[in-house]
Amino acid sequence: MRKQLSVLLLSLLSIGVAYAVPPQQPKAAGIESPNYVWNADAGEKIEILKLKGNAERGKEAYQGCQGCHKPNGAGLPDGAYPQLAGQHASVLIKQMADMREGRRDNPKMFPFAGKHVVNTQEIADIAVYLQGMKIPHDNGKGPGTSLARGKDLYLKDCQTCHGENGGGNEKKFYPVLAGQHFKYMLRQIRDIRDGKRRNANPKMVKAVQGYSDAEAEAVVDYMSRLSMPERAAPKP
Repeated sequence: MRKQLSVLLLSLLSIGVAYAVPPQQPKAAGIESPNYVWNADAGEKIEILKLKGNAERGKEAYQGCQGCHKPNGAGLPDGAYPQLAGQHASVLIKQMADMREGRRDNPKMFPFAGKHVVNTQEIADIAVYLQGMKIPHDNGKGPGTSLARGKDLYLKDCQTCHGENGGGNEKKFYPVLAGQHFKYMLRQIRDIRDGKRRNANPKMVKAVQGYSDAEAEAVVDYMSRLSMPERAAPKP
């Protein structure tokens, strides 16, 4: 009888441990695959884009995100978490779907935003809520030492897609850059250049693949100072 109880307790403990371990992020083919198609019309992204987001519901659902991304969507100036306020809903939905399906590696975020935690309607709601937020002014900036060179690179390689003021393109899924943190964007541009951002747009890879570290820093420094007055939060 004692042996049976011991076996039962061990079984219950094993079940408890199994449920305590969050699911691992899946792995889907990314830019390293010869069959990779950027922003393909398939998968969860298409399902979410068909849903009508509700900002009021999104405000409530976003409470699970604001521990990292902050109540005003500002993230952290050190680049650990991106600024999300004012970002296009289409971009947010695509990036979430890519992360949940394993094209964008983010094992730190997956336990909080995977399919086992957040449903598709909640993603649509959160995306609309964040898109309607005003963009903060106090994002992390670069050192400001090579802004002329950064501007030249931006006008040559980035403006066509991201716009003069960093407004991106909602229909083409190009993100808003205005108000984004310098250190976050610098990490992303280096990862895209070096093939580490697995859901990267091949057009952007081509645009930045020849950048030196100094050039990447210069263009991102310039980008960190872009602003969209019509969508910016009031200055204190």
